[in-house]
This record gives sequence, C-alpha cells and structure tokens, in this order.
Amino acid sequence: MAAFCFAKSSERRHNWFINTKLYKNNLESYVKGQGMTCKTKIKIMITVTLLMAFGFTMMMLKSLYIPCIILAIVWVCHIIYFVFGVKTLRITKE
Repeated sequence: MAAFCFAKSSERRHNWFINTKLYKNNLESYVKGQGMTCKTKIKIMITVTLLMAFGFTMMMLKSLYIPCIILAIVWVCHIIYFVFGVKTLRITKE
C-alpha cells in the first residue's frame, strides 16, 4: 500500500512503479479488473495476517483488548474480502 501511494505521488514515480516486477506479478491483472491469481491472493493474505498478528500480540501484551477486537474484525473482513470479493484469475498454460 505504501509503495502504491508513493507511486501515485508523481507521474514519474507512478511510471516507475507500474514497471516493477512487484506490480506486474501481483497487481497488474487486479488493476485491469481481471482479478488476482490464487497464489497472489494467498501471499497477500499471509503477509497481512503476519503483520496484524504482530500488532495483535503487542496490544495483548499491553492489555489493550478493545483495539485487539477491532483489529480482529478488520482481519476477518480482510480475509472475507480476498476470498469472496476479489475475483480469482485462472492461469492457463499454453
């Protein structure tokens, strides 16, 4: 997300970002409205889950239960969105 916002800050950065391997392998098909491959969806869900788990753990250690509940709800919504809201792109081998 940070790289996306960084790339949108100027035309030059945007052109650089859309030509990176990260964008071409993971986001290009989604931006075009075609969806994401199953592998990409899983990589994103795992990455976000690990980052949120770290935040969740830190908040639990500080006994911040309300923010933990909010983060858990955000995590569940994230998983639901990627499983049901993002179209899965089928890659055909030619």
